Amino acid sequence: QVQLVESGGGLVQTGGSLRLSCSASGRTVSDINMGWFRQAPGKDREFVAAVRWSGTRISYADSVKGRFTISRDNVRNTLYLQMNSLKPEDTAVYYCAATGRTPPLGAIWLEQSQYDYWGQGTRVTVSS
Repeated sequence: QVQLVESGGGLVQTGGSLRLSCSASGRTVSDINMGWFRQAPGKDREFVAAVRWSGTRISYADSVKGRFTISRDNVRNTLYLQMNSLKPEDTAVYYCAATGRTPPLGAIWLEQSQYDYWGQGTRVTVSS
């Protein structure tokens, strides 16, 4: 079992930055595959970023490439999402996800169905 707790959401102006944190317990973040997803009002939840358990592979949604950075702190057992140059369309509830299932060599999990554990979400609102 993995427990995930997100924090760091809030209200920010267009062009601002936020850093989301996802504290994990039950497994170490260096042993599990983790990702960030988001759900905007009235929309389906979508992929944002993910990191393979080994740290050797990272993937981002096209909409956040160059603006968001996913990272891990193995000592704090925490996953982060640094979000810069925020836009109103980034407004959403952001969820941290994890799975112990190993993807094929060189691959990374991008689909919600591939993740087994989810946090409660943290809300990000970007004002125009």
